[in-house]
Amino acid sequence: MFSTHILLPNQIGASGGAAAGVLISILCILLCKRRRTKNHSPSSIHLVRDSRFETHYVDTQLSSADYKTHIFSYAELDEATDGFSPSQELGDGGFGTVYKGKLRDGRIVAVKRLYENNYKRVEQFMNEVDILSPLRHQNLVSLYGCTSRHCRELLLVYEFVPNGTVADHLHGPRACEGVLTWPIRMQIAIETAEALGYLHAVEPPIMHRDVKTNNILLDAGFHVKVADFGLSRLFPTNATHVSTAPQGTPGYVDPEYHTCFQLTDKSDVYSFGVVLAELISSKPAVDLSRCRNEINLANMAINKIQRSELAQLVDPTLGYDSDWVIRKMITMVAELAFRCLQHDGDMRPPIKEVLEVLRAIESVANGAGEDEEIDVGVKDDAGMPSNSAALSPNSVTHKWVSRSTTSNISE
Repeated sequence: MFSTHILLPNQIGASGGAAAGVLISILCILLCKRRRTKNHSPSSIHLVRDSRFETHYVDTQLSSADYKTHIFSYAELDEATDGFSPSQELGDGGFGTVYKGKLRDGRIVAVKRLYENNYKRVEQFMNEVDILSPLRHQNLVSLYGCTSRHCRELLLVYEFVPNGTVADHLHGPRACEGVLTWPIRMQIAIETAEALGYLHAVEPPIMHRDVKTNNILLDAGFHVKVADFGLSRLFPTNATHVSTAPQGTPGYVDPEYHTCFQLTDKSDVYSFGVVLAELISSKPAVDLSRCRNEINLANMAINKIQRSELAQLVDPTLGYDSDWVIRKMITMVAELAFRCLQHDGDMRPPIKEVLEVLRAIESVANGAGEDEEIDVGVKDDAGMPSNSAALSPNSVTHKWVSRSTTSNISE
């Protein structure tokens, strides 16, 4: 009636082994989950939900005390720019498109949308955030924040500067307005030099590496806001140069940097010399419609100065031929531009000295410097004016020769 089932020893061993294996597997799974919860991803990116239940990333590196940068969600900036509408476009640059936007708090902003989200773009994105976040200067554009570097798109949010760029007003779509009088151009030169002087003086120093009229914005009062720090470099304290592949915009790149791959503070000075030449002439830094040896404005300016042909370089609408004070000021700015454009970086003045000279030149308009000679010539190592006529002219209206400048600066 009753059936008796006897387990053999080998059956008992197999059943016990299977049970032990299942138990060990469960324990391993629980241990892994515990470790994952305790040791979160090293990227420090946390997925959270805001009050609108919109999932977004919080980048704790960018929002740390070192950066003090506000992190915007993509949805907020998409809304601010009407879905990045073409009607909101302010302009295109080498690395992205800039859109006008309005934040939820009512602020009008400029949103830079980088073209590609690859490693190089992330590096430039982080570089600009790193450079701009701690800086505070009235002549530098303010960074309001950005998206996380892990966001679907890399977006930078700046203060909106309403009056376009210096390039727009000198030789671009707004040149016909004729609003950049000589006093305003002097103001632009001084304020740009002040911004560069600030960058070169902070610790560690910052080399902009892309100083050009397209990166000098103007507010409603035509005050300067230097922008676009994507190529900028933090400079090691007490270093004379940084060895790096040349980057920048054709027509503005320091020829010594281009040849020797050595970035110095004088590289920004060279680029600023091109800006001074543009302010004098209203001509673009590069123009393929000009004759071969004048395609590059730096070449053109140097040649005109050496040949005592400054009048052929100067924008005739500035009053060079009709106003003696303006003529004197433009002549001195041309002399300063010549120094900045020297092929040998050691022959260029530091930006601090450039600023001092510009302020002295501006005093001529106020009558303070009318009866005194303002030295814009090359100084020796002791800071005293050089007596060498071959290196510094008394006036660009007299012919002279520079030993350090060739007729063909990088084109």
